[in-house]
Amino acid sequence: MPGQLRGSILGAEVRRTEDPRFITGTGRYLDDMTIEGALWAVMVRSTVPHAMLTSVDTDAATDMPGVVGVFTASDLDLGPLPKAAPGATDDTRRPLLAGDRVRFVGDLVAVVVAETPQQGLDAAEAVWPDYDMLPPVTTPAEATAEGAPLLFPELGTNVVLEGGTDVQDDVIADAEIVVRVELENQRLAAVPLEPNNALAVPRDDGGVDVWLGSQGAHGARNTLSRTLGVDRDLIHVKVPDMGGGFGAKINVFPEQALVVALAMKLGRPVRWQEGRGEGMLAMSHGRGQYHTVELGADRDGLIQGLRWRVTQDAGAFPLYGAYLAHFTQRMAAGSYRIPRIDFRWQAVLTNTTPIDAYRGAGRPEAALTIERLVDMLAAELQADPAEVRRKNFIGADEFPFITATEERYDSGDYGAALDLALDLSGYVELRAEQTRRRARGDRLQLGIGISSYVEVTAPGGRKDWGKTEVTPEEVVVYSGAVSHGHSHETTFAQIAAETLGVPLERIRFVQGDTDLVVSGGGTMGSRSLQMAGSAVMRSSKAVLEKARRVIAHMWEAAPEDVVVFDGGSLGIAGMPDQALSLFEIAQHAADPDNLPPDEEPGLMAEDRWSQEEATVPFGTHVSVVEVDTDTGDVRVLRHIACDDCGTIFSPMVVDGQVHGGVAQGIGQALWEGMRYDPDGNPLTANLTTYLIPSATTLPLIEIDHTQTTTDQNPLGAKGIGEAGTIGSTPAVVNAVHDALRPWGVQHLDMPITPSKIWDALNA
Repeated sequence: MPGQLRGSILGAEVRRTEDPRFITGTGRYLDDMTIEGALWAVMVRSTVPHAMLTSVDTDAATDMPGVVGVFTASDLDLGPLPKAAPGATDDTRRPLLAGDRVRFVGDLVAVVVAETPQQGLDAAEAVWPDYDMLPPVTTPAEATAEGAPLLFPELGTNVVLEGGTDVQDDVIADAEIVVRVELENQRLAAVPLEPNNALAVPRDDGGVDVWLGSQGAHGARNTLSRTLGVDRDLIHVKVPDMGGGFGAKINVFPEQALVVALAMKLGRPVRWQEGRGEGMLAMSHGRGQYHTVELGADRDGLIQGLRWRVTQDAGAFPLYGAYLAHFTQRMAAGSYRIPRIDFRWQAVLTNTTPIDAYRGAGRPEAALTIERLVDMLAAELQADPAEVRRKNFIGADEFPFITATEERYDSGDYGAALDLALDLSGYVELRAEQTRRRARGDRLQLGIGISSYVEVTAPGGRKDWGKTEVTPEEVVVYSGAVSHGHSHETTFAQIAAETLGVPLERIRFVQGDTDLVVSGGGTMGSRSLQMAGSAVMRSSKAVLEKARRVIAHMWEAAPEDVVVFDGGSLGIAGMPDQALSLFEIAQHAADPDNLPPDEEPGLMAEDRWSQEEATVPFGTHVSVVEVDTDTGDVRVLRHIACDDCGTIFSPMVVDGQVHGGVAQGIGQALWEGMRYDPDGNPLTANLTTYLIPSATTLPLIEIDHTQTTTDQNPLGAKGIGEAGTIGSTPAVVNAVHDALRPWGVQHLDMPITPSKIWDALNA
């Protein structure tokens, strides 16, 4: 239960132990690795969105200098990737290379293997696919229209998944007020600092060592094993330093499986490094949801019911992104006591890059919609949007609370987070300033947006593994989580240091290696601390208990007489001068003669932690914007984030996660969006056309927290990695609409660009 740890390190401002190598440029990313004799794989991609692939002419490319081979689907005869979306059919599994049909611009048609990357690029331009063109569908509306071209004709439809609540009656029939909105959660690119990659080195024993950027080493190993038909014990996956993932690197990509297959086929190391433009086309996208929603309330502003329809754009293949609307359904109630919710969704195939998880994965989509509706209800009532929220909040004394979509909320105090955010923002004075500007008719109008969100963290796969080992020199912590910017080396070391009473600098962290780490669920869904962190804490406590038993056996005392003294040494109560450090005990524990019967030599323990339910963090964000009514330009002046992730163990790490999430959330609100023309050609295929936030476009982010612990894990912790993204987008969108309210602007879809605002103001 929470409170078992002493707290001298946990909760303190500890500098990240990872930072020195990142700041000094000594981090070891995959592209930094030098492997003698390694070949380079270069992918040949479809330049058309939908066509029958009648042939691929590789003759000219094969004869070019440095080319070892050019391979098509018929050359390799490899099966497709495993099914990724729950409920999807085997017919829609993604092939590693297109066989008879290409389904989006960027689909793989061949792979060139050459001695150098430039030779590979030259040869790739000489590969000539022959296409029999088919009409594309680029939006779910086109894909579900009568007579629409089918991506998988054998299915007879482009709808691949459906779901929802089992509600038959009209949930808003008795409402006195109904507000309606149709909105789009636009398609986004993940744009991690480091694009995708892979390196495979075959071994003499028939196995292969694989390095890749992955959010889950064990999941990647298992997928490679199933795809390539190789025993998983022969595949050793290692994840080096990695520059971000944001959900896009959870699953194995066809390119990565091809690299491993080619290395084993050719008997030589093979590597691949995705370029930025290539990644914009080929790395999975996020979001891509279309919502039609009606919210009913009474004249006092109490919400009576919610009717919600979602269409999820799945892209060309149903990856896990096709299932994201299920998570939107789980979060449909938001922070509110909504008695009835009628929620239905479907996922639709289109001739676009496949959709997969992206930071928040279904939960930001829910938060945006419910928070827009609450603001629209407040406008209809001419009421303060903060008070409409407060009136409908689930009470702090009502937890655990089961929502109308049957989601269990473990704990919360939504009013406390709202109050803190309003106080920090100076909400009353902001409203007064807004009134003054409106009265003067200022060109720069002020908008104040509120978002009181909830999210589900560790929503699935609620188990993980950890191991703690003490040697005479150091403590080694092993974890199944994989950090790619999350500070696991610091946070998990803090947990072990606090539990064992050893200095932080004597702890070494091991992750992302399937030979050294027994199992692991990876890092996704804001699960790392509550799952892997709990396993590390429990394994560290088990090590401490074993150390007690060793001392008791050596000195012929009862284990309960062994105590931990200040400084972390162990000894018999009342005899501190004879106490031993854990490192000294580890030296004794290596000798079986010093151990109680049935104890294994060494001072180590492992733990498999399972969590019964997901946790539900929450918070309130307030965004303050200026809108230039002459040009439509939006400037975010301030952003206040008050998030509650349960027990906070490393404030610097938590705040860093919020900073990054808020940046991405503001990016979605104002700038980002993947667009295609009607013929299925991507229009935003590089960072000159796909706009991401920068330090010059973001405000100072003001952060504070409430801490409401959970009973679902021994740390009392909830997730924080996605909170900033979930809370910020609705706050910014609501702020822009708040500024435009005198002009009667009801709703603008994201990204809310100056041209959209200018058009609305001049309509």
